[in-house]
Amino acid sequence: MLDGLDPEQREVALALTGPVCVLAGAGTGKTRAITHRIAYGVRSGRLQPASVLAVTFTNRAAGEMRGRLRQLGAGGVQARTFHSAALRQLQFFWPKAVGGDLPRLLERKIQLVADAAARCRIRLDRNELRDVTGEIEWAKVTQTVPADYPAIVAKAHRDAPRDPAEISQIYAMYEQLKRDRSVIDFEDVLLLTVGILQDRHDIADQIRGQYQHFVVDEYQDVSPLQQRLLDLWLGDRDNLCVVGDASQTIYSFTGATPDHLLNFRTRHPGATVVKLVRDYRSTPQVVHLANGLLSQARGRAAEHRLELISQRDPGPDPVYTEYADEPTEAEGTARRVRDLIAAGVPAGEIAVLYRINAQSEVYEQALADAGVPYQLRGAERFFERQEVREAGIALRGAARAGGNDSLLDDAEDLPAQVRAVLSTKGWTSQPPAGSGAVRDRWESLAALVRLAEDFARARSGATLSDLVAELDERAAAQHAPTVQGVTLASLHSAKGLEWDAVFLVGLTEGMMPITYAKTDEQIEEERRLLYVGVTRARHHLTLSWALSRSPGGRASRRPSRFLKGLRPGSGSLGTVASGGSGSFERGAAAGRRKPRGPVLCRVCGATLTEAGAMKLMRCEDCPSDMDEALYERLRDWRADQARELGQPAYCVFTDKTLMAIAERVPATGGELSSISGVGARKLDRFGTDVLAICAGGDGGAGHDDG
Repeated sequence: MLDGLDPEQREVALALTGPVCVLAGAGTGKTRAITHRIAYGVRSGRLQPASVLAVTFTNRAAGEMRGRLRQLGAGGVQARTFHSAALRQLQFFWPKAVGGDLPRLLERKIQLVADAAARCRIRLDRNELRDVTGEIEWAKVTQTVPADYPAIVAKAHRDAPRDPAEISQIYAMYEQLKRDRSVIDFEDVLLLTVGILQDRHDIADQIRGQYQHFVVDEYQDVSPLQQRLLDLWLGDRDNLCVVGDASQTIYSFTGATPDHLLNFRTRHPGATVVKLVRDYRSTPQVVHLANGLLSQARGRAAEHRLELISQRDPGPDPVYTEYADEPTEAEGTARRVRDLIAAGVPAGEIAVLYRINAQSEVYEQALADAGVPYQLRGAERFFERQEVREAGIALRGAARAGGNDSLLDDAEDLPAQVRAVLSTKGWTSQPPAGSGAVRDRWESLAALVRLAEDFARARSGATLSDLVAELDERAAAQHAPTVQGVTLASLHSAKGLEWDAVFLVGLTEGMMPITYAKTDEQIEEERRLLYVGVTRARHHLTLSWALSRSPGGRASRRPSRFLKGLRPGSGSLGTVASGGSGSFERGAAAGRRKPRGPVLCRVCGATLTEAGAMKLMRCEDCPSDMDEALYERLRDWRADQARELGQPAYCVFTDKTLMAIAERVPATGGELSSISGVGARKLDRFGTDVLAICAGGDGGAGHDDG
């Protein structure tokens, strides 16, 4: 049973009593170690199969663990998720503890949340409904009651999808409706089990008599509620083995916290601690990059990082590739994928990983154009997403209506027409704050806007009907039945998987880390997310970014800060500098345009990376010298213009552009045109009015419609 285990895995297998903490790095064989531990205990007679409960977080992981235990001769061991184990206990003990039948389990809570919002007279669209539902789930797993929700959210620096007071109200009504309708949700399964074990010592003793030994996998992902249940299962015993890696904590938005793993030795001073650092998955080159990435990390999780040691033969260096724009990055990635397949790497052993699902469309298209089969993991294909289907219907209707659609009357070009149509579906010039379904919907619509801009640039004079035909062609190509293919997935959905070749794409500031990661803790979680992506690769690893979004666009983007000191030519960061392995390339067309120098804040001199800040020429939180009265006059004028044109206000000028004008108060056309967002067309159309307002007039001179 112990043959084939390395010294540290063997130490895990032999540690059958007392608290045991296994700190297991990526690719170090943790599942092998803990399944052999359980099987060795069973085969040696020191553990009874029925007395062991192994818990993890997904049905897939639990199924894999059961399969391995059966192969090792320990088939009687229970391997379940937290929810599955709790539900079995709840179903068995409910008649004794409460009486009657267990209330019906609500498979999907979203309709009940909608009913609760309606009772509270709060309107939620489909995406807000998903986000509020997720927020209720977070509150429950962190053991936050409705009344405390606003204060806890503020303390946690969490971006709520709605006013926290409204969510608190909906949450309270949701709980009331569940009671009225005699139903429970998945979080209640844990909460009710905790309640019964706390109140009924006889039932708690019966469960503790059944289970003598506990194993918890992915312990860095436990929520406060799951930890409370685990404590009640244990009672005053300490036959617990936990396995985890704080550097792979990437689900804090669902309530997961590495604190329980990091505090384990404090709670259990006599615990056996074993570190698994021999990496059997990745080459030394990939492992070196992963170690270098974590060496820059900060915070408690970083203090407990594991320095991995590759056990594989050397492989190729990681490749860092800079492209001119996003379509070129996608096309270059597709070419490299095709080359790998031609060289003998199976398509199913290749993955393209990105930060958000909205990034998938350009890669779906590039792979389809290259004739490479692919499969999406954890998300619908781009053209199958609800918001994209709705947008397609709206664009098709506007194209059929042609000149009879009032939305399009004053739209100057194809992109403006698309923006006008999609503004009725929730697209805005500025993204919504925070993450969640509302942000996902906006990203999908924004991808369609960018596609329209690129299409118009490539085909001068293209009409809305031409664009609709193009979208139909793309949908048909991307919806072709796929066989074993390249995996397209977000970094979050790639956790727990591995491939021979991994492409990490879109690694720019604002995407990695994501723009709404503001606090130090959120930034560090983004770094860990990239670490998870790096450690998915066994042999080939490519990291890439694009200097601009569209062909011919301004090269204002910067590579992710997380790559500093790792990619060649990016400077050194102490220990990382000694091994800055990897090759740096410029993708096709990337070198044709000299990158612009950094844009500096005119107040503090810091380098600006976000588009809004670059428009203002200052950091968002630096003091503003804006003329407030001028800004209000400009807003009033813009509202009048938008009404006349029948367009959203941002089609005239965005808020950021108006703020920049009010801060710099241009006196000439040249000064006005130097402000980002005031192009030649808008200068010609609105320049006279804007300069008149800046000079103290009312901007009533009219505008040229030509």
